[in-house]
Amino acid sequence: MLRLENLSKSFWYRGVRRTIISNLNLTLPEGRSLALLGGNGAGKTTLLEIIAGVQQPDTGRVVTDGAVSWPVGFSGSFNSDMTGAQNTIFVARVYGVDTASLLRFVLDFSELGAQFDAPVRTYSSGMKARLSFGLSMGIQFDTYLVDETTAVGDASFNRKSKAVFRERIRNASAIMVSHQTRKVKDYCDAALVLHQGRLEYYNDLDEGVARHKALMGEE
Repeated sequence: MLRLENLSKSFWYRGVRRTIISNLNLTLPEGRSLALLGGNGAGKTTLLEIIAGVQQPDTGRVVTDGAVSWPVGFSGSFNSDMTGAQNTIFVARVYGVDTASLLRFVLDFSELGAQFDAPVRTYSSGMKARLSFGLSMGIQFDTYLVDETTAVGDASFNRKSKAVFRERIRNASAIMVSHQTRKVKDYCDAALVLHQGRLEYYNDLDEGVARHKALMGEE
């Protein structure tokens, strides 16, 4: 169960306070993969980060009785002076999972080889993405949060990533942000549409996509 209670968030922009999320109250269905749709600047990433605990709302709270992932592929919280292996050990301890098992999974999945024991500051953006995606997939969450990240690395690695992600969400919920409505149809079966601070739920994905396109003035 994941519930948004009286959730609001705003930012100051050029001396004006702009409301991104306005008093959201919604219980999200369990076991569904939800496409989070909205225009540029609608607040999709902000909402995802609030659900993940990366950002705090101005008011309200997120209530859940399960484990919620950080945004899949997010590498901004890595300690750049620590190695990939050391970052993995740290995450394992924070989430209370078996350290040795997570190390084996991430090393094998990321295909970093010897670079796994090198400082993250020496990594390319692609290597960081592989490490982050591996960590995200290496822990069993009840809800996976995804912000435009299901394609990582070359074609072979990309196929492997998609296969593992599909396997994970078979037995979990997911909320996926993407500007490509065709992509969300590969993973999602329902939709959330965020517009002018309000959130609408659509049990039918096609209906949600149509609503989003209408708001964007698309046919």
